Amino acid sequence: MSLVATDLECSRDRPRLQADAAAAGAATVRSNHRWKVLGIGVAANASFSATFSGIPATAVFLRSGYHLGNGELGLVLGLLGLGVALSELPWGLLTDRWGDRRVLLTGLGATAAWLLLMALLVVPLPAYSPGVVLVATVLLVTGLLGGSVNGSSGRAIMAWFREGERGFAMSIRQTAVPLGGGLGALVLPSLASTHGFAAVYGLLAAFSAVTALFAWRWLRQPPIGEDAMSASDGIVSAGPAPLRNPDVWRIAMAIGLLCVPQVAVLTFASVFLHDFGGMGTAVISASLAAVQVGAMVMRVWSGRFTDRHGNRRSFLRLFSRLSAAAFATLALLVFVVAAIPGWQPVLATTIVAVLIVAGICVSAWHGVAYTEIATLAGASNAGAALGLANSFVFVAFFLVPIAIPGLLAVGSWSVVWLSAAICALIAWPIFLRPA
Repeated sequence: MSLVATDLECSRDRPRLQADAAAAGAATVRSNHRWKVLGIGVAANASFSATFSGIPATAVFLRSGYHLGNGELGLVLGLLGLGVALSELPWGLLTDRWGDRRVLLTGLGATAAWLLLMALLVVPLPAYSPGVVLVATVLLVTGLLGGSVNGSSGRAIMAWFREGERGFAMSIRQTAVPLGGGLGALVLPSLASTHGFAAVYGLLAAFSAVTALFAWRWLRQPPIGEDAMSASDGIVSAGPAPLRNPDVWRIAMAIGLLCVPQVAVLTFASVFLHDFGGMGTAVISASLAAVQVGAMVMRVWSGRFTDRHGNRRSFLRLFSRLSAAAFATLALLVFVVAAIPGWQPVLATTIVAVLIVAGICVSAWHGVAYTEIATLAGASNAGAALGLANSFVFVAFFLVPIAIPGLLAVGSWSVVWLSAAICALIAWPIFLRPA
């Protein structure tokens, strides 16, 4: 009888043991593969960041090569941001419906093909220079295609990582933005000056194509049964859908406002250092690269710090105030140099240093903000929430390059940087208070 009882107990325990073994296997797969998924997210965001941050870094050569005025330069750079702003939310909604793999592959492949077409057909030549309408249109389409990257890669990361590590993972993903921008700032201006814009667009196309290949090889959904784990981590939200959730809208709007000073640095810092500071290409490239490297370090630190302390909301409010203070200081220094020209040699190094510090402050918080908005929305709606946030971000990328030439026409560079400080300060009360 004891043998029969033992056999019966083993029979009853077998399904549970098999389930435990399957869960352990799934956990191992998740632990090993999630870093590949994170790597794909980093590569995808870096490839497009090299485009939307790297092309503005060539602003001086873009202006001369395509024979653009400051207003026209602001228009073409702004339309690159407008394209992303218009497409982010549709791409995010499509990600929630189709899945992150399909959307990311479609977007990266189409972006690579379009950049290659630009390298072949839309570059200035000795006997021909594309008009401002054509340049603006092709950059608008570039933004429309590149808007696929953020929501799809962010949704994949939120699915593969648990609460308590998502802030770190999303912040690592967001280091891709300064990483790609830094590489673009270091490489693309020199490439534009020596080999022309065919080489610039061709290199960017290759970057997107290689990233698409990695995504095709490694990006997939978490193992079967992982949805329950995600639910237990709190990622599946029981609240309203993102577009009907006022907290999601508040964070998205605050993100957009806090991006205004960041966009000002990314799009016109090279022109500011060249025209106001009299800096050469080497100093300009090194300064912009320093901003991007510093932003990368701060984003990784901020993700780990807020995961450990659970203080994402207070962190975002703090960095709104710090960014406002940094840009107000920059505006004051520029005003002093403009009022007392003899001080320019003395303050030139200080102005560059403050610009770098301000650029880092206003770029350190992105991973934390995206984690907070995706957590509020839940896993099934993360693509839409991230798309909404980036729509506001790239509205800033559209409006800021257009507004800066106007501010320069009626004021000065100190007015530009003071306006950036005001936008950062306005974002402070809009970010949610700690729960």
